[in-house]
Amino acid sequence: MFNYQIIIEYLGTNYVGWQTQKNGASVQSIIEKTLKKVLKSKIKIIGSGRTDAGVHAKGQSANFIFNQEIKNKYKFLSSMNFFLKDKSISIIKINKKNINFHARHKVKKKRYKYIILNRLITSPLYENRSWLIKKKLNIIQMKKGIKFFLGKHNFTAMRASSCAARSPVKTITKAEIKKKGNKIVIIFESKSFLQKQVRSMVGCLKYVGENKWAPEKIKFVIKQKKREFCAPPAPPDGLYLERVFY
Repeated sequence: MFNYQIIIEYLGTNYVGWQTQKNGASVQSIIEKTLKKVLKSKIKIIGSGRTDAGVHAKGQSANFIFNQEIKNKYKFLSSMNFFLKDKSISIIKINKKNINFHARHKVKKKRYKYIILNRLITSPLYENRSWLIKKKLNIIQMKKGIKFFLGKHNFTAMRASSCAARSPVKTITKAEIKKKGNKIVIIFESKSFLQKQVRSMVGCLKYVGENKWAPEKIKFVIKQKKREFCAPPAPPDGLYLERVFY
């Protein structure tokens, strides 16, 4: 038996999310169907974690077990991407791994990126790929506010009601904001995140950027441990799973 890791890039706009679901097409189900065509065998893939409907990925990681060695990786990638070319999904890399490698259980940390387009006019280049906010945001205040997410906290206030995680306690190891022209990029890193946590944190930062909240309000919201105190979550369009670290 051979264990393979694949790195996947996708535009999540037309999918119900990463995980296979009954209510529509998922990224996982499309890749599994394509693997069956290419490898002539039913394959089950394990992702590093879920991404919600509409969320994108530049570096999603998954693994699968196959009973034969894939000797020609270039041919495998070419075949997979031929069938995926109209699906907004690309397999950008395949690595042979130890049989014990598990794409979800072996994760050390994940990096998520959120893109805000802060200008009056819509952009065809960033449509469904960013959050258009027309009101000018106060980036200085947002940089002060994002620091309150750093460290170990109970993030119940920023957790979706449908979240299945065992514990709401997560440790944010990196939280930063960069602005270049009209584009604001927000980065978060942690071993794992709650469902809608990143989008909820971005929603809070928007309130700070609009001067609706003082930066310190974020600390208050986290301590309340109640969803009702949180700002509405940002839309999925601007969220990307940037990289998974092992």
